[in-house]
Amino acid sequence: MKHLTRSLLGGLIAASLTATPAFSAGIDGAPAPFDKGDVDIAVVSFLGGGDWLQAFEAGVKRQADALHVNLTVSQARNDNDTQRSLIEQAINLGVDGIIINNGRPEVLKDVAQKALDAGIKVVAYDVNLDNPKIPQIEQSDKDMARLVLEQAVKDKGDGFVGGAVYVAGFAPLDRRYAVWKDFAAKHNLTEKATWGVVNDTVPASVADQTKAVLTANPDISVIFTPWDEFAKGVKLAIDELGVANKVKIYGVDISTSDIQLMNEPDSAWQATAATNAAVVGEVSVRAVSLAIAGQFPGQSVLLQPTLVTRDDLAKGEIKTIEDLQEKFPAFRKSDAATAEWIPTATN
Repeated sequence: MKHLTRSLLGGLIAASLTATPAFSAGIDGAPAPFDKGDVDIAVVSFLGGGDWLQAFEAGVKRQADALHVNLTVSQARNDNDTQRSLIEQAINLGVDGIIINNGRPEVLKDVAQKALDAGIKVVAYDVNLDNPKIPQIEQSDKDMARLVLEQAVKDKGDGFVGGAVYVAGFAPLDRRYAVWKDFAAKHNLTEKATWGVVNDTVPASVADQTKAVLTANPDISVIFTPWDEFAKGVKLAIDELGVANKVKIYGVDISTSDIQLMNEPDSAWQATAATNAAVVGEVSVRAVSLAIAGQFPGQSVLLQPTLVTRDDLAKGEIKTIEDLQEKFPAFRKSDAATAEWIPTATN
């Protein structure tokens, strides 16, 4: 059955999919089934692209390789029906574990329960499936938003006029935007507009929206972008309009390309708060592996964020994620969802 499963996994129909070579060797001293090997894990992501997802998948692969796991990674490319279909296919193929990366809770709760009913372990990242049997891998979204908005208030003072790029229905965006609303009330901020879209061309689409918003609301001085793909679009618009001296970006998430954008002369992108996407991927694989081994990692597996400002990048001569990991040790790894038998992921 396992050999048949591995061959079929390579044939999953998806907008984008990759599969690792099959492993057979077990890990000495590991609990079953990792002592014998032949463990199958499927990762199903709602998103279909972007620097964050690329780094996440790199971390997933590193940890899966360390655990000798047979891994299949697929992306639904922002399509609810495709994500459901990919999860159902993984269920039908009898994988040992499924990692659900983002998505709409109302779309996924029943199919996630179907996986559990089939004896498959499930973990979810940044989508609240509201199920005590499903560990939630979470960045501390509230802390990320809090850190970066505290920096905005420190830079701009109370009472500024701002806007937020936001799309409702995505758990991390909902949590981050709720912090923005709290800050607006606490610091007498004026929210002039909210806008945003989640599609295959987020930066370009958000850039077009932002140009229209800033043209209609020239008094906006701060834009909160609770996802780095939003920040890229906002920066495109600000650069095209030539208003980087007036409008500043405070974001969430970071990648090497984000660092390059923040490092540009007179960049509007002032600060971001983030966890390491690759580390999130590693933790997700460790969490589902613990569940497969009968060692439930807890319903909440939390990763703490780091605040990074343009000044930090300049002073530390930070140009890449690798540089950031050297200068910010807390960004390099996480002790979440670990065990003595789980090997360390290596680059």
